[in-house]
This record gives sequence, structure tokens and C-alpha cells, in this order.
Amino acid sequence: MSTEDPQAAGLAALAGLIADRTRAACLLALLDGRAWTAGELARHAGVAPSTVSEHLDRLVSGGLLVQERQGRHRYVRLAGARVAQLVEDLAAQVSPAEVRRPPRGLREASAGAAMARGRTCYDHLAGRLGITVTDALTGRGLLRQDTGFALTEAGVEWFASAGIPLDLSGRRPLARACLDWTERRPHLAGASGAALCRRALEAGWCERVGSGRAVRITPVGEQVLSDLLGIPSGALR
Repeated sequence: MSTEDPQAAGLAALAGLIADRTRAACLLALLDGRAWTAGELARHAGVAPSTVSEHLDRLVSGGLLVQERQGRHRYVRLAGARVAQLVEDLAAQVSPAEVRRPPRGLREASAGAAMARGRTCYDHLAGRLGITVTDALTGRGLLRQDTGFALTEAGVEWFASAGIPLDLSGRRPLARACLDWTERRPHLAGASGAALCRRALEAGWCERVGSGRAVRITPVGEQVLSDLLGIPSGALR
């Protein structure tokens, strides 16, 4: 008589949580690192508020989302960086042919181009922007990719000199590779990736495009990244 592996049952249950188009759309939207209302997610997924509410209940119960209420509004966000990594890693496995299908109209084409150019992946930079910054850090000897992602001593010093504080005592990895689903190459994640993204948004080096995950470089950001990392001005537009 065979006995059921509890880990297998748990994995199947987790896969079942994600294996729904509406729930997948909600998880991908929440990769912008912010809290969304149920109504916002309903509009994003193109379903009725009552429908999305049922899906969000399942995701909260399954531990993929956390929620809080403010007045009559219900806000949800990803339960943490590990959930974000799971969603992004799964998205990177989607067939390139499906990801790159012809857009349905100008609006979708513009949104897709903006996402590919630059976006947040939960709390770090992704798209061509994230890859370009990662490559610049690597080229200057601040980040190593040959033995896994790791900041060098010079890299830690660079973050300090750039005014980007790092939590060197935290439990989260300082640097981690995250496979970029549009570029099909790894970009910088982990505590250092989050710190860099936070600084870029707070200092106005990057700004959000609309209400989603897309971000774009600003003229100030072009100059700063040119000065700090030697990235040619205009390369990130």
C-alpha cells in the first residue's frame, strides 16, 4: 500500500491556486509591490468584483496574499518576496511565443513595450532597465555572476558611496539572480536590488508609468546612472 507524500499534496494544492487565469492575472499585477483594492484587481482582470473577491479569498487562505481593510476598502498584496520570486520564476517559464503574441490594439502594444523597457519585479528593477543596470554593475566588478549572484567588496562600498543603504545583517540574500521573463536573462534581486529600486523611485531616477508595474528612466536618472555606472545617456529610453 502506498502512502501519499504530504509534500506532493501541498505542491498540488499550491499549483491549483495559481492555475486559474484570473488569479494569475491578480498575482502578476501585484508584482508591482503595492497593495491593490479588490475593485482595482477586478478591473485589471476584466471580471466582476464579486468574482475577483472569491479568487482573492482563495489566494489569502492559501498564503500567497495578505490583506488589510481600511474603511470599506479591502487591500491585498503579495505575502512576501518569496511569493514574488515564485510568480516571476513561473512567468519566466511561459513560452516566448505566447508572451510575444501580436498585441490586441495600440493600447496593449504600448503597455507591453513599456513593461519590456522597464518595470518593477515586486521590489526590484526588471526589463531592459534592470538588465542594463545589472550588466553595468557586473562590468565594473561590483557584482559577480560567475559563481552565482554576489556583491563584491567594491560593490558593497559602491552602494554606500551612492547613498543606497544596505541591510547587511538581514536574513534576505544580499544579491540574488531573478530570471527576467522578457529579456530571458537574470537581473539583480535580493536586498541590494530592492534597495537600488527604492532609491531610484524615491530620488526620482525612475518614475512609474500609469498604475501598473512599468517604470521609465527620467532625465535625472539618466545622468545619475551615467555618473555612477557609466551607462550611456539615452540607452535606457
